[in-house]
Amino acid sequence: MNSIQRPDYDCIVVGSGAGGSAAAYKLVTAGLRVALVEKGHALPRDHSTLDFDKVVHQGLFKSTERWHDGQGAPFAPEEYFNLGGKTKWYGAALLRYGRHEFGADPAHQCLGWPFDYDELAPWYDEAESLLGVREFAVEPGLERIIARLDRDAWQMQPLPLALHASILANPLEASRFDGFASTAGLKGDGETALLSRLRGAPNLVLLTGAEVVGLIGASQSPHRIGGVRLKDGRELYAGSVLLAAGALHSPRLLQRYLTSAGIADTLLSADAIGRYLKLHLLTALVAVSATHQRDLIRKTRVFLNPALPHSSVQPLGFDGALIGTLVPKLVPRALARQIGTRAYGFFLQTEDGAHRDNCVSERPGTDPAQPVMDYDPARSPSAVREHARLVADFRSALLRAGMISFAQRIGNAGTAHVSGTLIAGSDPASSVVAPDGHVHGMQSLYVVDGSILPRSSRVNPSLTIYAWSLRVAHLIASRQHAARSVIPEVVS
Repeated sequence: MNSIQRPDYDCIVVGSGAGGSAAAYKLVTAGLRVALVEKGHALPRDHSTLDFDKVVHQGLFKSTERWHDGQGAPFAPEEYFNLGGKTKWYGAALLRYGRHEFGADPAHQCLGWPFDYDELAPWYDEAESLLGVREFAVEPGLERIIARLDRDAWQMQPLPLALHASILANPLEASRFDGFASTAGLKGDGETALLSRLRGAPNLVLLTGAEVVGLIGASQSPHRIGGVRLKDGRELYAGSVLLAAGALHSPRLLQRYLTSAGIADTLLSADAIGRYLKLHLLTALVAVSATHQRDLIRKTRVFLNPALPHSSVQPLGFDGALIGTLVPKLVPRALARQIGTRAYGFFLQTEDGAHRDNCVSERPGTDPAQPVMDYDPARSPSAVREHARLVADFRSALLRAGMISFAQRIGNAGTAHVSGTLIAGSDPASSVVAPDGHVHGMQSLYVVDGSILPRSSRVNPSLTIYAWSLRVAHLIASRQHAARSVIPEVVS
């Protein structure tokens, strides 16, 4: 037997969303022993995840975890704890960051990445291939809207989607891929596109319904993480631990460990943990026409305006029933449903700045620890101004195209695009995660979720999270293989 006891696993991955599923895929296929730990369970396959009443009205699958905002008011962020994370519900729209979005933009309070677009480009390629990303043709209803818009002001680009080509033959799935979880496996989410490829792999242990409540330091050094502790008391040990619990949860695990280990005051990057939270400034808009709308996919083009460089507009992939719920509450519900059949939904988003006071933390002295999300969009005044202009300009463009519209701002509970809180950078004094994915000042601890994003960009973050995670996991696997080749096994 070995005189050096090996840990249970080479790597433990905490969380199974975009970052966790991509990391697990890359590590397992590289031959490493991996434990993937997910707080939630696999979703049911009984079509309940496509049921309008259960998903929308009852919110049956959303997290009920209670948070407080910066003023102490309670609220529930729109989080999902299940195998595949939020990618099961959203994440089908997979757009790349633009080259310019890897650089700093001080006027908009945007921090820069520690490397440029070209470093991530091959991992974007791999992610798109694994997830089955493709473009769909513009459907007639959206084509009519586009034809009436000012094409100098509003430029259209294909919106890549991780949907199977056969989804058009399944009207229910096609009309509810956005905000609902596929039961037919027609959406390239983290579970379907990545984890399903690992089914039966002898070097993967998948633990669901297993909440990680703490990190375990190595006995010889509190700056080395050697494992994780689960809520049920179990402890798992590994050579490396990868945090992929999401931008609201990973920083709390790290801060909790630093406090318990007594090193929060000595770690140079500690002050940046939980800071620079970003949500996007988001507005849902319903545009009503005189004709019935019968498009299925709908989300096939992204609208960009050169005068609004931090913003984008996407159609919502919602059918008339769901769009009707976005009509203002003062409208009788029967009429709202009728309006929904003649309406097209749009999702307007603007990149918010990275302000250090926008943060995630845990309220001291509370048991269990009370999570706090202190986010105020007013801390990004440039973004607020651009978003207001985006909404006004797009509504005016639709009005000129013959469509009246209703707009509804999405508040702080809308965390579908949450990012930041453990931002990546080269300087430990102003960032938490190094360019190779490890936490500054810590050994064997990596972060592979959206918390590392220095910028939220003008598009959805999912593809960039997948790409970052594939890259970091590749680096980890390469190093572990190299270490094994130069350190001979000691046999007693």
